[in-house]
Amino acid sequence: MIKKADNPKAGKTHSFTPLTLNEIRQATEKRIEKIQKEFSEGFNLIENHPRSVTFFGSARLSEKHPWYIKAQELARRISSELQYSVLTGGGPGIMEAGNRGAHEAGGKSLGLDIELPHEQNKNPYTTESASFYYFFSRKVCLSFSAETYVFFPGGFGTMDEIFEILTLIQTGKIDPVPVVLVGKSYWKHLDKFIQKILVKNKFIDPDDTKLYTITDNLDEVLEIIKNAPVRNGIRFEEEK
Repeated sequence: MIKKADNPKAGKTHSFTPLTLNEIRQATEKRIEKIQKEFSEGFNLIENHPRSVTFFGSARLSEKHPWYIKAQELARRISSELQYSVLTGGGPGIMEAGNRGAHEAGGKSLGLDIELPHEQNKNPYTTESASFYYFFSRKVCLSFSAETYVFFPGGFGTMDEIFEILTLIQTGKIDPVPVVLVGKSYWKHLDKFIQKILVKNKFIDPDDTKLYTITDNLDEVLEIIKNAPVRNGIRFEEEK
């Protein structure tokens, strides 16, 4: 680790002074303390809601977008018909739609928001929330113990989240939880890549394609959630 020299002209010469071992230790301890606090607050929130569904998707969609409207309706039905909590990343777009649907139905609307320079503003529809600085600690909490994961279309962040969830299930790090991809017109392209490239080249097994379901039918999504067993978190932690 390095730090900038005090010389105001150092920016032009890119002059840096190495951190001392003591400074490295202090920075490490401070970071660990912050990570531990994030995990503690996130898990405490989740543990109070043993039946939940986690929503993922783009932060860039407006409330008039068809996928926003569909996510809002699905969350409303999950709350009103199943009485499950809805958990999201707490931001705008699909996250807001999920929280909004649950909130307007009088259900539990949970948000794990993150500090970002762009896009991420905490939406006003959460009944409980926790804030994160680190992506990885937030993702662990988002994937910890939901009964179903619902993915709406999104960008790099959504892709990162879906492949992490699928990898955790594939490798047995979490129980085989239903992963539902809503939006056939969008997800069919990813499915084609998985089938034609990953399976064909034996990078994954053909059965791995059964780890997710692509649908536009909200009744089907609700039926999947109803039939999913209630879980208690990450399997390998329970076995220790």
